[in-house]
Amino acid sequence: MKKRILIAPLNWGLGHATRCIPIINALLAYDFEPIIASDGVALKLLQKEFPKLSSIELPAYNITYAKKGKHFKLKLLKDTPKLLKAIKAEKKAVKDIIETYNISGIISDNRLGIYSKKVPSVFITHQLHVLSGNTTWLSTKLHQKFIKKFSVCWVPDMKNEPNLSGKLGHPDNFDLPTKYLGPLSRFEKKSIKIVNNIMVLLSGPEPQRTLLEEKLLLEFKNYPNKIVFVKGIMEEEQTIQIIKNMTVYNFMTSDLLEKTINESAIIISRSGYTTIMDLAKLNKKAFFIPTPGQFEQEYLAKRLTELNLVPSCNQDEFTLHKLKNLNAFIGLKSFDFKANFKDLFSLFERK
Repeated sequence: MKKRILIAPLNWGLGHATRCIPIINALLAYDFEPIIASDGVALKLLQKEFPKLSSIELPAYNITYAKKGKHFKLKLLKDTPKLLKAIKAEKKAVKDIIETYNISGIISDNRLGIYSKKVPSVFITHQLHVLSGNTTWLSTKLHQKFIKKFSVCWVPDMKNEPNLSGKLGHPDNFDLPTKYLGPLSRFEKKSIKIVNNIMVLLSGPEPQRTLLEEKLLLEFKNYPNKIVFVKGIMEEEQTIQIIKNMTVYNFMTSDLLEKTINESAIIISRSGYTTIMDLAKLNKKAFFIPTPGQFEQEYLAKRLTELNLVPSCNQDEFTLHKLKNLNAFIGLKSFDFKANFKDLFSLFERK
């Protein structure tokens, strides 16, 4: 009988779910039976990608962003009781899931309560160092305290320089067993003709996703060249709308997204870590607009701009004019994306 592995990404934008796709495919290739667990759009996305796999709805964190970036930390602080309540509910759910589904191992992508002392439990994160301004030391300490409840931590990045996550994934000291997988992406680079001048790729929690969508639709409405605009809203049916030179999708599944990114010259998106890994895999030129107040995205965007790889700016400052110097930047280059899954999954083979 195949060993069942619970794989549970956090529902915070689509990035945690999408970077689990190559892991789920690897589990299937190594003859495990993945059981998907999440909530909201993350769960919907994985159900669309893997309709034959069993899936479970987990308690929702229900964290939303402040409308103004400067209120981000205050909003998170206010949401802390809700977050702790969700983690407590996750722990209870995990006990039932292990028994009901006869689970042999757990892979949690940033879900803090999805672990068990009964089975090997993996925590996936690129944030061993959690930036939060003048409280960075505290947020890092708290995050690491949660991670230490797991058997091992997997970091989707290179261990040494050059790497994509910088100081986020490379703390000075961290005493839990840690394995660097190399970056993860569900995509493959294809040599196909460029047909779109710009692709706008949105995701992330509300209300910031909608605020950026409205701003960019307005900004690009009279743009003369071909644009593909993906809102990043997971709905039952895909919708396609044509507005002058712009084709607007509510969402795309992996195959269409891979094809469209490959055939687009420039990608405009958030500087979420999963997006950065995907665009590095596909060697893309990009422009990043970090989520206001999200220190991690602001750090990653600033770092990649300073490395002369990808230009970026604040959400409020974006105009079409910002794209004029894009050719002065190198773009993202591919790293070694071949994770040693045989070695990583050996954890679940132990009796």
